[in-house]
Amino acid sequence: MAADLRKSLGVVDGVVIAASSTAATSSIGIGMGLIAGAVGLHLPVIVLLAFLPVLGIAAAFSRLNRVEPNCGNSYVWVGRSLSPWLGFLSGWVNIVGTVVFLAYTTTVTGSVLLQLAGEAGVHSLGGIGLDPGDTLQTTLIGLVVLAGVTVAAITGIDVAARIQRYLLAFEYLVLLGFCGYGLFAGPHPFSFDWFNPFTIPSLTGLAQGMVLAVFCYWGFDAAFSVTEEVRDPRDASRGGMIALVTMLGLFMLGGTAFQRVLSPAQLADHGAEGLTFFGNRLAHQPLAALPLIALTFSAVASLQAGVIPTVRGMFAMGRDRTLGRVWTRISPRYGTPARGTLLVGAIASLVAVLSLVIPRVSDLISAAVNAIGIVVALYYGLTALAAAVRFRGLLRSAPWEGVRAVVAPALSAAVLFALGGYMCWGYATSTDHFALSAGNGWFALMVPFLMVASGVLAAAWAKWGRKSSYFSTGVATDADARDLLGPGPTAVRPPHNPGSTA
Repeated sequence: MAADLRKSLGVVDGVVIAASSTAATSSIGIGMGLIAGAVGLHLPVIVLLAFLPVLGIAAAFSRLNRVEPNCGNSYVWVGRSLSPWLGFLSGWVNIVGTVVFLAYTTTVTGSVLLQLAGEAGVHSLGGIGLDPGDTLQTTLIGLVVLAGVTVAAITGIDVAARIQRYLLAFEYLVLLGFCGYGLFAGPHPFSFDWFNPFTIPSLTGLAQGMVLAVFCYWGFDAAFSVTEEVRDPRDASRGGMIALVTMLGLFMLGGTAFQRVLSPAQLADHGAEGLTFFGNRLAHQPLAALPLIALTFSAVASLQAGVIPTVRGMFAMGRDRTLGRVWTRISPRYGTPARGTLLVGAIASLVAVLSLVIPRVSDLISAAVNAIGIVVALYYGLTALAAAVRFRGLLRSAPWEGVRAVVAPALSAAVLFALGGYMCWGYATSTDHFALSAGNGWFALMVPFLMVASGVLAAAWAKWGRKSSYFSTGVATDADARDLLGPGPTAVRPPHNPGSTA
């Protein structure tokens, strides 16, 4: 039987872990250019539109966590309310998506460090020219950082949270300073058209921009992955919601400031070096290097924050024997799943090495972000749908609560499913041949397809190979008064049983 995780976190730690996982600085510095390539000068309205379904998803996470705090979150909740197969798939695509995220963030971290070296005047090492756009160089450097953050995650999640507090404080001060200055000093005139969704160039651009923006918000749910390590499970919900609202403010500020300072072509062309270019347009050295240092901290923090929820999700799946027992081994010294953490770091490193088939960092980012955006839409949509099914009884007993607990999550799920489906259809019809290129539609579709297909195979092995009872005991449930009120602060979490109705 798996040991219990050590309860050592509070609401501030939940905010820090969720905020680090969403990585606002990285999302602004890198993601804004990708979104601008899809929607032009409509960054502010896109991040606002994407926030609406994500808010419905966050409400679903929060209410489900009140009823059943579990580090497996979506995997447990979807399996209980919809189907064990869908529950496993939800947990699996989130894990695989995060591993891919870790792999590409490893490369991005190396790229940022090389950019920082360039700003310091170091352009070659041992006669080899340093290129922030070369995936081989950036991946090798990033792997060293990934190893370091993996070790930090093993030594204790409270230690990791404390480290990330200082990283976040510096990042946000720099972001607020430069973006605030950019709002007033930018050479491009402000336009209310930036906030008009009806002038977005095309429906395809709107869909792609929304998926990319949803990806930028992805990570707030990391707070729920540590719910069994939080002293009061309600603090996990508070942490996730606070982090999400904070991200909205930062993304709106960053999107508006970037458009005041940079042209559409400059936004789209600079990719992984967008924040560096932004800083250089606003200040001279050494102040211009501050955004780049903040981006470095953000990349390192998001690596660490990505490792933590992935291992907790696999810990929950290991408890149900849908994954191997190795994921449930708790270090008696640190109170964390140490072996699982090492394995996740090793797997992410392997994926990072395999991704070297894409030679340029900008192309790797584009391929990874679009693929993860599609599976995140699936993962979030299933979780919201699980909440709508689980609490559907509230539509009769408490209509207003039913709107918040059933209607809003269901609409959010519908929006995300529609966006993901439209993106897949667009990729499938955009070309008539396959090519190993980030710009090839069939390649872009193949990556999320393999993520989902591997989940189906893994689920089949868990059901018939491991003979996990998870696949025979998951049942749909109705909400009752206890679901509405949620457990009190002194409630004790019952043993995990997918077949129960609580």
